[in-house]
Amino acid sequence: MFRNMLHISTFDPREADRFSEDPLFVRAAARAVAVLSAFDLVTKPLSLSEISQIAGLDRSATQRIVHTLVQLGMVVRDPEDRGYLPGNRLLTMAHSSLRLNPICQKATPVLLELRRRTGERVDLSLWDDTKIIYAVRMPYKNEIFVGTLTGNAVPTYCTAGGLAILSRLADDEIADIVGRSDMTPFTPDTFTTLDEVMRAVEETRIRGHSLAARQFRRHEYAIGVPIMNEHDRPVGAITLGGSLDEHSAEEFSDKYGVLLQEAGQSCCAPRHSPVET
Repeated sequence: MFRNMLHISTFDPREADRFSEDPLFVRAAARAVAVLSAFDLVTKPLSLSEISQIAGLDRSATQRIVHTLVQLGMVVRDPEDRGYLPGNRLLTMAHSSLRLNPICQKATPVLLELRRRTGERVDLSLWDDTKIIYAVRMPYKNEIFVGTLTGNAVPTYCTAGGLAILSRLADDEIADIVGRSDMTPFTPDTFTTLDEVMRAVEETRIRGHSLAARQFRRHEYAIGVPIMNEHDRPVGAITLGGSLDEHSAEEFSDKYGVLLQEAGQSCCAPRHSPVET
């Protein structure tokens, strides 16, 4: 059985339990985040009952939170009155997040130049543990609607950007991330074991950039490089994607790999030098 979606949830309703001993943690705020995150996986407006079930909250609490969010413009009624949808106010908040993000600020000119020189799909993703979140997307002409949207979250273990990030981690950390990932495949070629992931990681380390083919859709591939912070820790990735209808994955890698690696290196932060004593 394969997944029929290209994004994954960004919130676990049980996440707030980890902060039960934190005196500064506001559980009401966490419940509001759970309600907003209920829309992550759906393809239609949600009723109060559906929001309650997905968010892991009782109906009374859900009703109060949804009402508050509606009053604040963060949730709206569907125009056809079929349920609730995220409100436009969330778009301005997402814009602020991307506008102020130093990685996006530094990488955007590089992405534009990479798009100009290749004519292919260019993406910037930010790493978030078992998933990567697309922050900037420059699609190619045949890209599907979901593939053009920022904020789309996909697994780390089977994406070009994710593999590029994993290649800069220790093997035991990779195993931990894979062990906590939902490995339900998207296609018959999607990785389903740690051994498959590690083989792809080793190939990435040798090649200098990742190559992921047929992981989400049977006709697509992508190559990726990590973006490193000043502590030599991956924080995101740049990817180039294409279609098997136009190139083989290997031809694409050979043609653009060095160019992509140069682009990725220009987005990395300078490493901190050890303090001399």
